[in-house]
Amino acid sequence: MDNVTVEADALNRVYGSNAVVRDVNFSLRKGEVLGFLGPNGAGKSTTMKMLTGNLAPTSGSVKICGIDIIEQPKEAKALIGYLPETPPLYKELTVDEMLTLSARLHGVARGSVKKAVESAKERCGLTEMSKRLIDNLSKGYQQRVGIAQAIIHNPMVVILDEPTVGLDPIQIRDIRALIKELGGEHSVILSTHILPEVEMVCDHVQIIHKGQLVFNGSIDVLKQQRHGNRLLLGLTNAPDTEELLKIDGVVSVEPAANGLLRLRYAEGAAPAERIVQSAVNNNWGLYQINPDQTSLEEVFMQLTYQEAAAN
Repeated sequence: MDNVTVEADALNRVYGSNAVVRDVNFSLRKGEVLGFLGPNGAGKSTTMKMLTGNLAPTSGSVKICGIDIIEQPKEAKALIGYLPETPPLYKELTVDEMLTLSARLHGVARGSVKKAVESAKERCGLTEMSKRLIDNLSKGYQQRVGIAQAIIHNPMVVILDEPTVGLDPIQIRDIRALIKELGGEHSVILSTHILPEVEMVCDHVQIIHKGQLVFNGSIDVLKQQRHGNRLLLGLTNAPDTEELLKIDGVVSVEPAANGLLRLRYAEGAAPAERIVQSAVNNNWGLYQINPDQTSLEEVFMQLTYQEAAAN
């Protein structure tokens, strides 16, 4: 497949009798940002370690730009930039010293190290921090250094494991903007348990629960799951439930928050126009009608509940 940078095929990782990751498959193309989502303990970090070659799968394979990471680990790993959940930083070094060391470890040519360091600092907003000791930086800036060391060799694939954990809201906003920018030139895998983060920065989403994928699709598909066959209705002179149920397509009516009514309608039905017409004809005092969206958190709970029920 053209432009495929990551292919994971039937990944499994078993510890004794405990299957931490079970039959995980996905592929990633150049320029995509994949959100790898799941609650703590779902198998996200284990999967990230297998993708980066830091942990061998019990079975299955990982290819980076067509190179098998088990058979040719040096060549495959050279194409990856990785930020684990705990950034691999020597805090007694300055930012310049840390990034220079990282460039050399990643095999950047000696004559290109300075340029690579300056480029990484500029992209990660670290230019003014060059001579600062990493230990004296805020956690947000330490995360920036962690991302800078991951991209300093201009890898094809950037893998970030929980990059915004423990940051304040302003730092989170800045790191998310940086991740989105990285997606323009690299393939990015973002492992997180934060649903809004995925919605803001990712093109594609995979949700893992108890080691198994329970969702694999575009961010638009995930958002579509928020739109059920429900309407929120506000009426100052609401009729009896029976009157609303007489409207073609409406199958149930129940109270909702703030004095509103939640109407469920049949698949394929579009009763909104009929509801408005009935409200006008019967003087119900219609002041609100809009789709009732399920939150992303509720979608996640539904997906994981369905998987648990299936088992």
